[in-house]
Amino acid sequence: MQMSRLVLSRIAALLPTLFGAASLVFLLLHLVPGDPVDVMIGESAAPASREQLRSHLGLDRPLAQQYASWIVSVAQGDFGTSIRSGRPVAAMIAERIPATALLALAASAIAVAIGLPLGAAAAAARGGRIDRFALAASLAAVATPSFWLGPMLMLVLSVALGWLPVAGSGTAAHLVLPALTLGAGMSGILIRMTRAALLETLSDDYVRTARAKGVAPARVLLVHALPNAASPLLSLLGLQLGAVLAGSVVTETIFAWPGLGRLVVEAIQARDYPVVQGAVLVIATATVIANLAAELLQGFVDPRVSQGELR
Repeated sequence: MQMSRLVLSRIAALLPTLFGAASLVFLLLHLVPGDPVDVMIGESAAPASREQLRSHLGLDRPLAQQYASWIVSVAQGDFGTSIRSGRPVAAMIAERIPATALLALAASAIAVAIGLPLGAAAAAARGGRIDRFALAASLAAVATPSFWLGPMLMLVLSVALGWLPVAGSGTAAHLVLPALTLGAGMSGILIRMTRAALLETLSDDYVRTARAKGVAPARVLLVHALPNAASPLLSLLGLQLGAVLAGSVVTETIFAWPGLGRLVVEAIQARDYPVVQGAVLVIATATVIANLAAELLQGFVDPRVSQGELR
């Protein structure tokens, strides 16, 4: 019963969040300098032609009317038509979602494969060499921006060593470099969170009891401590998945990965307002839903979360 109430309350809170995100996307985009009419027909076009195109695109209407019309359309699942290509924005976004989802999942898998074992090892060897190495690696991963790491990985692994394709898509090898670029920063945060969560759990009474009974240290860490430290880690993964989706804008552009992030950059360059608005809104929606899913999963894993939320 409590879990059902938590689900309903979180879904109810989701709607105003999405409305706020949609409003913010629309307003911020229309504050950006530039005119899509100039991009489409050039600044030297006749004033009559410019006004005719502006009227056709609905850009001559007051901003409030444009906003109201767009919100109503979005609520009906219609993101409008691309100014540049004339195609439905929803269809363009649907074509790019699988590539971005694949990249986000691959980056998350890399982050978990690196962050969980290294964070657990650091907690088990607190103050030792492994712990210091893990903290240094975490700091380096978090401090390294993707727009620098991506080209460096490209230069070393693709240009110098020839192990991987430079850019593009089509094979599993094309996925490695962008996934590494996105997963690196996420793994650094996960190392620190795993270490902190396990150190807190390892000081609990039931862990000390298991140690006093002679349970092997590895079993204490993996069987007793790690499952009970999973709750904050699930919450972190939900937040980081949103960061991965946002970071895909830069990474997909660097590696010419045909996802939503690259579509956003192309649309910004062309001042294609409907495409930018639709793609950014989809990314924001996916981020909010990922956080919601992580919170609900956290409630299933640890019933104390759902009980605490309802007090």
